[in-house]
Amino acid sequence: MNLAAAHNWAHRRFFRWNSWITGSALLAFIISLPLLTIISFLFAPAGEVWQHLADTVLKDYVRNSIVLMLGVGAISVFLGVTTAWLTSMCDFNGRKTLEWALLLPLAAPAYIVAFTYAGLLDPAGIIQTSLRELFGWEYGDYWFPEIRSIPGAILILSLVLYPYVYMLARAAFLSQSVCVLEVSRSLGCGPWRTFITIALPLARPAIAAGLTLVSMEALADYGTVQFLGVSTFTTGIFRTWFGLGDTAAAAQLATLLMGFIFALVLLERVSRRGARYYHTSNKYSRLPRYVLKNSRQWLALIYCMLPLTLGFLIPLGQLLLWAVETYDKMLNTQFIFLVWNSLWLAGATALIAVAVAVFLSYAQRQQPTFSVRMLVKLTGMGYAVPGAVIAVGVMIIAGWLDNRITSWSTLMLSGSFTALIFTYLVRFLSISLQNVDAGLSKVKPSMDDAAKALGHPTLQVIKNIHLPIMRGTILTALLLVFVDVLKELPATLVMRPFNFNTLAVRTYELASDERLADASTAGLAIVLTGIIPVILLSRSISRSRPGQTAVPKKYVTA
Repeated sequence: MNLAAAHNWAHRRFFRWNSWITGSALLAFIISLPLLTIISFLFAPAGEVWQHLADTVLKDYVRNSIVLMLGVGAISVFLGVTTAWLTSMCDFNGRKTLEWALLLPLAAPAYIVAFTYAGLLDPAGIIQTSLRELFGWEYGDYWFPEIRSIPGAILILSLVLYPYVYMLARAAFLSQSVCVLEVSRSLGCGPWRTFITIALPLARPAIAAGLTLVSMEALADYGTVQFLGVSTFTTGIFRTWFGLGDTAAAAQLATLLMGFIFALVLLERVSRRGARYYHTSNKYSRLPRYVLKNSRQWLALIYCMLPLTLGFLIPLGQLLLWAVETYDKMLNTQFIFLVWNSLWLAGATALIAVAVAVFLSYAQRQQPTFSVRMLVKLTGMGYAVPGAVIAVGVMIIAGWLDNRITSWSTLMLSGSFTALIFTYLVRFLSISLQNVDAGLSKVKPSMDDAAKALGHPTLQVIKNIHLPIMRGTILTALLLVFVDVLKELPATLVMRPFNFNTLAVRTYELASDERLADASTAGLAIVLTGIIPVILLSRSISRSRPGQTAVPKKYVTA
């Protein structure tokens, strides 16, 4: 190679390196800017509003948020792990249906489940009304559990969020070593002893990851706790922002909430630092299952049906009843506009998120350096942050730009669709990034080298090779982001343009006005749409272990 050729090769190599690094760094900076803005308020002097919050309600926010997180986490882990073990390692009537049905509560946003249960259990609800009519009681003559309370919020959030633990724990159980289970069996261990001494410790990383997700979702929730009258950090951010009009105090509350969430993530990682979970086996062997007989199979069926019934079937049934009663006045032109607003917002965000994820994943593939990996991880931090916090950060940035550029920027930034979609992108980019990266990792680098040797540029390689191979994972990423945007409430409440509504916002508004039956039509549309990705997730988990089509071994229990 002569000097001129070497110079040209080095120039092309540097330019390619520089373009991928620069693009990744620019995207990482833009997407992380709202979070950096919120963190910057740590160094702002405390104002009178913040001092007022610290003296009056801050302790309640901290206490209620911690109690909510611990309660939801404990119940979710218990329900998720036990049902995952039963459906993965035991054989009983209805197991195949329950494998995917136990994920269905993920399709129902917690705030929708909250207002359906409020309609059932409130003093004016059907249950208490029937009790008073049956026994001739008056209100106050009897005790009845209060749904609008911290225990009520813990129960509802647990019923909706336990599938996170179930999903990850079941995937861990399905990847267990057959050798280890056979050894446990030969040593005389029964099903429950094997579960406690072997399966549970091996599944600990997956369970810890599920618990972290549940805890973050519980801290990030706004619609449920606000509707049930529980004061947490998210409700405090909204009250400070809209009620007191103090941007700095709202941002400082958001920073404190972010501290809680990042402490959770750090605690989960530190707790398993240095731990190793090795188990070798023929991974293509189908796992043996314990066949439950007589009363045990009915107990297993009833136990698995309990969270499914409480977390999905009862709310869905109540929504259907209300929708039948009110469809004649709610299925109108306004409802069509709500559906259209929600669909195009979710669709646009999903397309942008997948496009950004493809770029970042390919940049990491082209330049697998530490700096690029860190930049890609930085862009995925938004999913760990509540939508209300991100919205506050975006609103601060948009307002600052509006005040310093031109009047035309008002049409593009604060109170605009651009700011709203950007908020969604920061919040949900991690979902598409994980799916796209998983799909891209299945494409051998030799295919890239062969295409480039034939003279195809990078864009053609992505278009003609990678995208067709990654079609399944890209579709999954699109669906997951689409449904999450459709359900997102706090970010939409803060960032939506004037006189613009979505299904989630309209559902929340009607429920807050105690028009629970009228809110059912929009809520039902969200729940039914959310079922599609849930089924895809279940199929993906069931196929996570090769060799599942083989004839299984079965252990008969007494």
